[in-house]
Amino acid sequence: MADDELSRAMTLSWRELSKVIPWGDTFDGISPAGRNVEVERNYLWAAQDGGDILCEVAVYGGETRYDQGARARGVISRR
Repeated sequence: MADDELSRAMTLSWRELSKVIPWGDTFDGISPAGRNVEVERNYLWAAQDGGDILCEVAVYGGETRYDQGARARGVISRR
């Protein structure tokens, strides 16, 4: 599920994100197995301000299980 959410999160353009970075959000979701989960997306500068953007996604079963969650990350290139 983290990989699937990362695919969607990476559809935002560098130009759109560069105006609001650093930015993130968390929302409730249902996993493919039918479990309630929290989905967290974060957009941060990958190395330096104005460069590539690091996109991180975490999917976990509530605050107390954050460390056991699934994670995925990708880079949105400035080009």
